[in-house]
Amino acid sequence: MYPLLWRILPGPKLVKVLELIVLAAIVVAVLFTWVFPAIAPLMPFNANTVGQDG
Repeated sequence: MYPLLWRILPGPKLVKVLELIVLAAIVVAVLFTWVFPAIAPLMPFNANTVGQDG
């Protein structure tokens, strides 16, 4: 996959590296903005197994 991205992106090596950094930042932003909040209710992380005795 990475060689395919490298061949598709235009420009010299420095421009390709900068483009890949920007693309990676966009992917991370999309994940944190839409994907992770959408699947958070489906994850069992909030199900506590330790009760409060008091």
